[in-house]
Amino acid sequence: VQLQASGGGLVQPGGSLRLSCAASGSIYTIDAMGWYRQAPGKERELVATITSGGRTNYGDSVKGRFTISRDNAKNTVYLEMNSLKPEDTAAYYCNANVRRMWDDTPRNYWGQGTQVTVSS
Repeated sequence: VQLQASGGGLVQPGGSLRLSCAASGSIYTIDAMGWYRQAPGKERELVATITSGGRTNYGDSVKGRFTISRDNAKNTVYLEMNSLKPEDTAAYYCNANVRRMWDDTPRNYWGQGTQVTVSS
């Protein structure tokens, strides 16, 4: 199973970006999907998660500005980021709990990360 993230880049404060992460491989079901981020010198932190049924959870620092969504038919999770601030600068990693056909329980997978830089 592979998670391929895309959509990062350089944006000015107050701007917007949309991240995508597509899961591929021997996928039977995908449970929760999500986004985490890690800035230099800091620990990885939760940005947002979404269950297969669409229930969402957000980190306090992004509530009201970021929106997570998913397309189950495409095995893809999205992160719409608005009103971006310099402190949102980080590498953003997608994450998914995926069950392959032969798995008894879901396994956790990480994408490779995509850089988001918010600067004027």
